Amino acid sequence: MTTYSQLFAELKRGDAGRVETGIPESWMQGRTTYGGLTAALCLESAKTLADDMPIRSAQVAFVGPVAGDVVISPRLLRRGKNTAFIAVDMVTELGIAASCIFTFGVSRQSSLQFENLPVPEAGDPDKLPAFFRDDRRRPKFTRNFNIRLVSGTPPISGTDDPNICLWLRHVDEAAHASDAVALLALADAPPPAALSMLTVPGPASSMTWMAEFLTDDPMTTDGWWLLKSSAETAIDGYSSQAMTVWNRDGAPVMAGRQTVAIFG
Repeated sequence: MTTYSQLFAELKRGDAGRVETGIPESWMQGRTTYGGLTAALCLESAKTLADDMPIRSAQVAFVGPVAGDVVISPRLLRRGKNTAFIAVDMVTELGIAASCIFTFGVSRQSSLQFENLPVPEAGDPDKLPAFFRDDRRRPKFTRNFNIRLVSGTPPISGTDDPNICLWLRHVDEAAHASDAVALLALADAPPPAALSMLTVPGPASSMTWMAEFLTDDPMTTDGWWLLKSSAETAIDGYSSQAMTVWNRDGAPVMAGRQTVAIFG
């Protein structure tokens, strides 16, 4: 299995942030690459044009299947005194597979300083059950993560509660000393919360993902992050869900939204 750190260490880096790589089988989700890895690779490419500004927002459109060899190319849309907007395309032999806009910005003084994202009661991740109980049915890419169930139910449970709360961390210990790229690679690991409401298996596919970084330097203890995902609607085959990520100490580090196509 190609680990997270091995994959990023072996990237072929070109001029102006261009990156080339091949997607290992162990990071696949069906016929496409796991979305968190797609987003993380695009962010890694964008960072080279950001002049060390912290990432503030990621907007990712999963345009088509990502597999095999990919080329990732960033371009600067605008750089101001305090912010930079960078677009990134990931291209396969079939064309554009993902298109992203990343917003970077330096910290600034403000009269407003608050957060209203209370952390759930979550317990000790080392004492909680694994989220995937049947190792034969879990997607390949999930073997790159430790995932522990805090509350909610796995997919195809027929529950009435479309909320999932999980502890997550990279299996690769080299990724525990986290940065924004490693966090983005992890945060898309849970299945869409709406799938817990299904009673029979049905395919689903993330269409868009927006993630907002709430701190300059996302860090946690022992590699563990707490994530809550809530499906807010499921209408006409599309589900809208919200997510929040806290570190081990209960500080919020990421908030996001996702549009998911539900085929079942």
